[in-house]
Amino acid sequence: MSERDDEEREFDLRWADGAEHKEPSARARMLAARWKENPPGPVPFRPDPEHRRSRHRHRSPWMSAALVLGIVAAVILLLGYLEFRAPF
Repeated sequence: MSERDDEEREFDLRWADGAEHKEPSARARMLAARWKENPPGPVPFRPDPEHRRSRHRHRSPWMSAALVLGIVAAVILLLGYLEFRAPF
């Protein structure tokens, strides 16, 4: 690409960015048409805490950390045991 093409391309990008009216994307147009006939209902930002608990088991962050550390310790012990038993 020549230097002249780069300058023209940069000019075109600046011209396009400075446009007063920007056409919405196809998805935005599709959703606007769909919502015009059937608007979506309100959606809460976060679900109710009771609803979340009923779907997932409640586990303390300490339990998760202890589980991870226990697995790491078990792997270290297993590798040490295998190294100890390996013939020289």
